[in-house]
Amino acid sequence: MVAAVRINSLKPLTCTPFLSSLNSFNCPWSFVSIPRKHSRLRPLLSQMAAAGEVEPQIIDSHLHVWASPQEAAEKYPYFPGQEPSLTGHVDFLLECMEEASVDGALIVQPINHKFDHSYVTSVLKKFPSIFVGCCLANPAEDGSGIKHLEDLVLKDGYRAVRFNPYLWPSGEKMTNEIGKALFSKAGELGVPVGFMCMKGLLLHLQEIEELCTEFPLTVVLLDHLAFCKPPKNDEERRGYSELLKLSRFPQVYVKFSALFRVSRNPYPYEDLSQVLPQLVSSYGAHRIMWGSDFPYVVAECGYKEAREAVSYLAKHGHLPSSATEWIMGKTIMQLFDGKWSSVAN
Repeated sequence: MVAAVRINSLKPLTCTPFLSSLNSFNCPWSFVSIPRKHSRLRPLLSQMAAAGEVEPQIIDSHLHVWASPQEAAEKYPYFPGQEPSLTGHVDFLLECMEEASVDGALIVQPINHKFDHSYVTSVLKKFPSIFVGCCLANPAEDGSGIKHLEDLVLKDGYRAVRFNPYLWPSGEKMTNEIGKALFSKAGELGVPVGFMCMKGLLLHLQEIEELCTEFPLTVVLLDHLAFCKPPKNDEERRGYSELLKLSRFPQVYVKFSALFRVSRNPYPYEDLSQVLPQLVSSYGAHRIMWGSDFPYVVAECGYKEAREAVSYLAKHGHLPSSATEWIMGKTIMQLFDGKWSSVAN
């Protein structure tokens, strides 16, 4: 089994699990060198694939990386006021992925570097078989963000873009002229648009519906269940109902990600065991994808534990293993044209 293969030179991760009450952690900034797991495993995986023995790929649909303090001082500065308090450099991520047997991931540009994508771009170029990039849309009023998006996709190879509505100019919506131009350009370039509705889906629902209606060819990703918690009052029930009803747009996908942000319960987030089958019933498993929200998740429950939580919730939600396989990797691999399937070739 692929999950049983381990690289001997890699030391076990000692930073997890963490108590959910911690706001930061004290993992060392330097780690052992990360072996090229995927390149070393290719011959073995090819033999196993031929014998039909390869386990399904596990792909993380949502995580972040940012420079270490040393890297920030030397080459990749943080955006002023957005200096991180958590360890988030790529060596730490790779160690966490190795320990959790996660094969690949979609890196979402972090606010810590804002519109300077140079650090994430360097990671994408160094590990092209492991990572795909999701850039951050710049809704500047001068329209410069449209050309920036095009360059990030066509020159630097980004495959998705994130809309953060709280970066739009004060009083402006994502459906303004710039927003529609960015959304249309994403569809033209064939890159999905992720929406971060941190302050609640209902606040941005009309904008999302309008963009989906006007530009049906642009794929949409709802980050972190659109921040809909299991509902407890009328407003929350309406928001959750609207999340399910957005499935009427065939271009909309849901990230079952950052579970610690949307659950009301501690790990393993048991209240989501009913949410997951309801999402599958509305969207189909082929439009749902797991995401960790690394590195924030490390201080909450641990990266490996974040992956294992989905299996627990799927089992308690009585989902078939085939649905879990879609959620844990097949959905995002299909969405990005089998990008990570090269690991097993």
